[in-house]
Amino acid sequence: MAEKLIGKVDHWFGKIGVAGIELTDKLAVGDRIHILGHTTDFEQEVTSMQIMHQDVNEAGPGDDVGVKVQFRARVGDRVYYEVT
Repeated sequence: MAEKLIGKVDHWFGKIGVAGIELTDKLAVGDRIHILGHTTDFEQEVTSMQIMHQDVNEAGPGDDVGVKVQFRARVGDRVYYEVT
């Protein structure tokens, strides 16, 4: 499956399991993402996304979004969109 780099993790909110992601491309709820780093490697569907504590369904380049994730993400991890 092909992947496209869409951003990077710039913050980790451990108590609530949310990755802060700085986007370089668009992302929407329902998209499948792959988070990859030195010790991180998992895929999941985006089920919840926020900008400044407000729920959003989509975001684009330059936005900083919070995405609820299943596993720990680390600052500097790359975020890929899974192209089908």
